[in-house]
Amino acid sequence: MIGNEVPDKLRAFSIFAKGEIKQKVSNAKCVIYTRVSSKEQTKGMSLETQRKDCELYATRNKIPIMGSFGGTYESAKTDERKEFNRMLTFVKKSKEKISIIIVYSVDRFSRSGANAIYIADQLKKQGIVVFAVTQPTDASTPSGRFQQNIQFIFSEYDNQLRREKCMAGVKEKLLAGIWCTSVPFGYDIVRSEGQPKRIVLNAKGKLIKYAFELKAMGMSNEDVRSQLAGKGLKLSNQRVSDMLRNPFYCGLVVHKALEGRILEGIQEKAVSKEVFLKVNGILARKHKSGYTMEPENEDIPLKRFLKCEQCGQFLRAYKAYKNQQYYYKCNTKGCCCNKRADELHKTFAEMLDQYVLNIENEGIRYVISQQIVATYNQLTEEGELQRSHIDNELEEVTKRLERLEERFVMEEITKAMFDKYAGKLQEEQQELEVSLGKTGSRVSNLENCVQKAINLSSKLATVWHLSDYKGKQELQFLLFPDGIYYNRKTEGCRTPKVNEVFSYISSLQRTLGQKESGNSNMKLDVPAWVVWAGIEPATQGFSVLCSTD
Repeated sequence: MIGNEVPDKLRAFSIFAKGEIKQKVSNAKCVIYTRVSSKEQTKGMSLETQRKDCELYATRNKIPIMGSFGGTYESAKTDERKEFNRMLTFVKKSKEKISIIIVYSVDRFSRSGANAIYIADQLKKQGIVVFAVTQPTDASTPSGRFQQNIQFIFSEYDNQLRREKCMAGVKEKLLAGIWCTSVPFGYDIVRSEGQPKRIVLNAKGKLIKYAFELKAMGMSNEDVRSQLAGKGLKLSNQRVSDMLRNPFYCGLVVHKALEGRILEGIQEKAVSKEVFLKVNGILARKHKSGYTMEPENEDIPLKRFLKCEQCGQFLRAYKAYKNQQYYYKCNTKGCCCNKRADELHKTFAEMLDQYVLNIENEGIRYVISQQIVATYNQLTEEGELQRSHIDNELEEVTKRLERLEERFVMEEITKAMFDKYAGKLQEEQQELEVSLGKTGSRVSNLENCVQKAINLSSKLATVWHLSDYKGKQELQFLLFPDGIYYNRKTEGCRTPKVNEVFSYISSLQRTLGQKESGNSNMKLDVPAWVVWAGIEPATQGFSVLCSTD
């Protein structure tokens, strides 16, 4: 038997063979990716050197270059890079079958360590390897990949060492009382040749000094804000409050790098330490008189999400000083909408439970996923035809406009005639482009989005309970994009909109008889689920889901 040839006596069993015949690819094609870490480095020769060395390697090895990416500054600490992601998209979708990504060194590709290894591994599964010209390894072999993975890890380690050295420099400056990052509002940095930098108050800083004086006299934050606005400095109430609590204005330096220490700074003082302490004593007494406000707290995740049914404003959150319990409250005068946070959290959990996919049977989960894909395809089919039709019309109008311009250049028509018809064609072109935009866009990774939705639907309540404040907020708005309205009189909640994807999954579950409706105290202002009403809702539901990590 020669190679993979099947003997005649076994040919009848060929249909039972597994795997594919592997053939070495002789027509490898590549792309080049270059980058530097900062804007300043683009002015040097680094990018040019990287590009030349990468092109030289490709030329020597007779590898056709199908594209060049990067050529700019992008941090490699994370892999959320515009050019980097554009390059990955190109190599994955290109019809040219790219098999090599050439970089100058592995740290030009990524310094994210484990994540870089994961990306390289995913590329390898598609037949694409990363090659560094200054660190040559054959990443198509197990030993080569192992060596490259070590290089990725060392790049991340080097990155962490650099950050540590940088923070050490920052700490050294801070210990000397020198503020080395952007200065607070109201200050300017003055540099003189041969002299150390000075941090001085500007005109706005003088008004901040005035704000401290007003507050020290017992004036409310709102009145202080009004006084500042009258002098031309318009600030939000929160901004005023933050500045009054910043010890920088009384000549002190506080920073995470100082690990809890407070030092005297070299900056010009806006107020004395005595005035600063007096002002913050007033602020502290105000909070202790009734409640304390907290902007971001995992104990009050429905803040900026719950709305008052009566006035439509977001409910604020606070911690009562008397019983140390959290509450949600509407600040609109006369609304009197006030509710214990833990009770509303329980009600919200019941609401989430209505969209939890409680199906362990993989067969049924598969049926649900296929039904979602089929429904989406059916709903978007009309949109695809409409987009194709508009594309054809737009192409025809563009050709006519180009032909008109050509005739004008060749002096076959007058300028008056050109202006007359060009205006009409350009107007028609704009209308078609607007119409094309209204048709929406199809989700490119539909099946992945469906699986993501099903997995998340299976653990909605768990994910919400285990997430931090930001995670809870993202999940809340993903599921209920327009928030939830709470009515204090009826103790009911309503939501005007539910993410179409999760709502459809819930309806399929009920159709399959796998879940009872339950007895929720949540009163939802959404109708029983019907088939997606049109293309746009279906597209938006998946687009939001696919863009959420």
